[in-house]
Amino acid sequence: MGTDGSSVRPSGASRRTHAGEESASPGAPRIVVMTMVRDESEMLPRWVDYYGRELGLGSLIVLDDNSVDGSTDDLPCTLYRLPPEPWKQRWAKTRARMVNGMAGALLACNDVVVFTDVDEFLVADPGKYAGLRDYLAHRSDVPIIAPLALEVMHHVGSEPPLDPCRPLLQQRRYVKFAPGMCKPLVKRVPVPWEPAFHAIHAPFAVDPDLLLLHLKWSDEPTLSRVAELRHRVREEEGRGSPRSFWAKRPDQLRRKLASWTSPAGESDPVPVLDVEEVGARAVVSKRANGTWRPRGNQTTALDKTPLRVLPERYRDAF
Repeated sequence: MGTDGSSVRPSGASRRTHAGEESASPGAPRIVVMTMVRDESEMLPRWVDYYGRELGLGSLIVLDDNSVDGSTDDLPCTLYRLPPEPWKQRWAKTRARMVNGMAGALLACNDVVVFTDVDEFLVADPGKYAGLRDYLAHRSDVPIIAPLALEVMHHVGSEPPLDPCRPLLQQRRYVKFAPGMCKPLVKRVPVPWEPAFHAIHAPFAVDPDLLLLHLKWSDEPTLSRVAELRHRVREEEGRGSPRSFWAKRPDQLRRKLASWTSPAGESDPVPVLDVEEVGARAVVSKRANGTWRPRGNQTTALDKTPLRVLPERYRDAF
């Protein structure tokens, strides 16, 4: 590793090809990664491209919740189109029941099942692993894994809107630790997730060698468009709690983003993130209902956690 925090990606047990299919050595873990989307024309191509390069397009499953923007047409991976009503009447619980059922079935013939939202990207430390599959091969004895979660932030004063033709992390420098987002998204055992996937019915720990880079706040124009869509869906279908971001208007979210990134405009430089400084291993606790989950309200945590610069070695991840 260089003195600037950069590193050379090590050679591992597997190799990603330009076509997006994985050339893996015998004994490499069989992995499935799932997401559920609705009208995600900007984020879904990034999700498919990233996880397709990391794991192979045959490892991806997209559950389409009635998209109408054409974003799920002609996908190069497995697509399952969900019916309309009446399953969405209790959307969060029904989504969890559906994904848990699929994950349990998939684990009968795969080693690992992962579920992420379409704006969540799991990145193994490139200074230690050749990619996500290599990382999971080194964690064969861990039944449930939670990543160290970082919110990727758009500092509007110094960073232009995202260019979809350029690597995203070369256009965004700033992150915030989000303890409540250290979700147990990776599992080798058919233990059920709770709704929203923040909790699970088994103990787990946060592994700083695996980052979850959440892109919700990574581009102010996209943030506004998605917020408008979700606010409308909440009004029509009642999704999201009154305290969730689904209930916030675009102008409210833009003000939050500006307040969280304000240190980037000050004279003192923003420090580079040290994953050990955040104490991520201590954020998980057992709840009264017998589930395990990370502590911390998302909004409150982002109000309190300091702004940091993403280490240089991650900047070519996607």
